[in-house]
Amino acid sequence: MVDQLRFGILGCGMMGREHIRNLLLTGAAVDVIVEPDTGMREKILSLVPHVRFLDSLGALLTCKELDALVIATPNYQHGDQLLEIFANSSLPILVEKPLVTQLDQVAVIRQAASEYPGPIWVGMEYRFMPPMQNFRQQLRDGAIGDLKMLSIREHRYPFLKKVADWNRFNHNSGGTLVEKCCHFFDLMRLITADEPMRIMASAGQDVNHLREEYGGEVPDVLDNAFAIVDFCSGQRAMLDLAMFAQGSRYEQEVCAVGHRGKLECLIPGPELLWGDQQASPTVVLSPRSPVGPIETKIPIDAAVLDAGSHTGAAYYEHVGFQKVLRGDAEVEVTVEDGLRAVVMGMAAQQAAATGKTALMVDDGFGFEI
Repeated sequence: MVDQLRFGILGCGMMGREHIRNLLLTGAAVDVIVEPDTGMREKILSLVPHVRFLDSLGALLTCKELDALVIATPNYQHGDQLLEIFANSSLPILVEKPLVTQLDQVAVIRQAASEYPGPIWVGMEYRFMPPMQNFRQQLRDGAIGDLKMLSIREHRYPFLKKVADWNRFNHNSGGTLVEKCCHFFDLMRLITADEPMRIMASAGQDVNHLREEYGGEVPDVLDNAFAIVDFCSGQRAMLDLAMFAQGSRYEQEVCAVGHRGKLECLIPGPELLWGDQQASPTVVLSPRSPVGPIETKIPIDAAVLDAGSHTGAAYYEHVGFQKVLRGDAEVEVTVEDGLRAVVMGMAAQQAAATGKTALMVDDGFGFEI
């Protein structure tokens, strides 16, 4: 058995640094990093002062001492980088969401990944937030009976500043309902254990980035949306997104309603988790009978909280991934999961743009209007 797992990192911006902090917290080593931006390189040295920087993914793939790779580059680079790795390596991969940003990449990545000998884990951190884990367990235990309705609200801060401002434009990010919301479409599939058949959406860019300009272009990313998803079984789900509501007590509010009651998962944003007005992640069960909510506060270790901005999720994600590397577990978030969540986001983007319902094709890898 490998005593200490050794990682290579592709990209060390905000998410790359979050992955590195959590890898160190698990006891893993970060040996090499590919990061072209000198400012990002300087920031990372405070975490891993002796790390070796390489200039290309090709050079990274020649490193023989590594046990796994983490891809945390800008969204639009993921597809091509995966294909290069598939062609030249067999190392295990943890790749950040979204897996791809263009619909024509879906079939290509799906086929290539099916032939790849190493495990591939897609970075859907929201699955691994401790309050979400408790929420899902209560659902599995039958707390509300048969699930009928699921709603996910995220009221949060605007998109953060990224290197070269890549996240201000749909052609780089895949669009807000892909970039940001593939997390939530993934949760919908996971919680319902079902596949979508149609998606309706209304969305806009009403507050954020309206007075910004980059290279003569004004950002075109959505900052608010409603989306409704009908699933094949008759279950339905709704997304409520606002990216100009960082003053909210809870950044994420997930609500499941079944024939026996309601279950809510309430997750504070960073300002309340780390600030003076600390709020606790909470799961609330409200049975129909006897009436009366049952609250469960979800404690999270302070060191785990400090290592990232996803309520401790990245740490638990890496614990799970490392179990896979040691041969003790199976991948929990597959390429199939990652692709289907992206396609749902693309369908929602299309539905919002056209005002028409997006119909999902049978295999989930496309849509028709």
